[in-house]
Amino acid sequence: MTLRLKINLIVGALTLLFLAAVLTLQLRSMRDSVQEEVVAANRVASQLLNRTVWRYAAQGTPAMLAFLQGMGRIRSNDVALFDTAGNELYRSPPSPYKAGRDAPAWFEALIAPPPSVQSIEFPDGKLEVRANASRAAVDAWDDALMLVGSALVLLLAVNALVFWLVGRTVKPFGQIVGALDELKHGRFDVALPPLPGQEAGAIGAAFNRMVGELQGHIETERRAVRAELQLSDSRELTRWIDHHIEQERLMIARELHDELGQSVTAMRSMALSIAQRCAGKDAQAEQAARLIAEESSRLYDAMHGIIPRLTPLVLDNFGLADAIADLVERTRRSHPAVQIDVDIALGEARLSGEVALALYRAAQEGITNALRHGEATRIALNLAGAADSVHLSLRDDGRGLPPEGLPTSGHYGLRWLAERVESLHGSVALEPALPRGAQLAVRVPLTPENP
Repeated sequence: MTLRLKINLIVGALTLLFLAAVLTLQLRSMRDSVQEEVVAANRVASQLLNRTVWRYAAQGTPAMLAFLQGMGRIRSNDVALFDTAGNELYRSPPSPYKAGRDAPAWFEALIAPPPSVQSIEFPDGKLEVRANASRAAVDAWDDALMLVGSALVLLLAVNALVFWLVGRTVKPFGQIVGALDELKHGRFDVALPPLPGQEAGAIGAAFNRMVGELQGHIETERRAVRAELQLSDSRELTRWIDHHIEQERLMIARELHDELGQSVTAMRSMALSIAQRCAGKDAQAEQAARLIAEESSRLYDAMHGIIPRLTPLVLDNFGLADAIADLVERTRRSHPAVQIDVDIALGEARLSGEVALALYRAAQEGITNALRHGEATRIALNLAGAADSVHLSLRDDGRGLPPEGLPTSGHYGLRWLAERVESLHGSVALEPALPRGAQLAVRVPLTPENP
């Protein structure tokens, strides 16, 4: 069952409940009107007959019969004359109004008043005036049929109008959901046309901007991969291109996190805002907006799945030990006056790509800080692996840490490193070293989360 049909059924049910309430109120009004008319007519007829009947009763039964026959039918009443033995001498004729027609028995019982009989006794017999609501019930039944027919026509008209209006209103959201489905299945060239409506138009424009940025980043990544394959024959050339490709991939990762992430988050926020504003007013628009928010969340998660794969090419091709050795060798060539001692003993430790990348970044950040900020002349790097964890320590003989500690601004590299390691349930510590210098210690556990 489609959402459009569900909304139409809900509106139809609400309309039906409203009409049922109106019919109930109208039926109650009919019952009150019929009861008031019948009871009042019975009371008036009884009072008038009670004042008149004694004059004719004194003249005898024939005079009484002549009077009743001349009076004929009394509205909403049946008049009967009985002698002293209980034999019926007279009964008023049936009403000619809508003769031959009667309301259903259940309907008449529903709206008619309780039976009311007024008895007038005199020496020669008894006169009974009994309330009769059959003609009033027929009138009420005809009115009820007309009201029910009008209600059914109104119900059909309202449902047809709602079905058409809801279809026009939610059509743009269906296009957005379809585009998100295509994007989820790998079609990155999908684009939305200008959509009617302020909210739908804003979401469509944000979606097209997001797809455009994503296409640019994907194309950049493809160019990087092609360059890697073409230049993999020469390790020296690979080391030269590694720096440029790593910077490009780092820029891509940051742009994915900062730029594209904000666009996806903005689209999700707009969809949730629409859902909140439509809550209780337009269930289909609300559900469509929430579906857009869910698809945006999945796209956001997929985008963040790309970022961890943007690892250094040397690390991907040769492993952590060779990557650090290459880093040290390049540092020695660029800083021939600096002595760097390296001790790598990973043993049987099996490192995942994320753990290896975190340790590589730690070594890179530590060496860079020791040379740039500490002006060190000697650096000792130790990487040791065990069954349950891996440790990296880097110690230098530079100027060390300032007495007031690291400033709150700057040092973005250390903050990025701490966030990366903490996400792997590890720890980062930067402390002064004696007699001078600083020591960076990184520990990453090899738990089931970080195999």
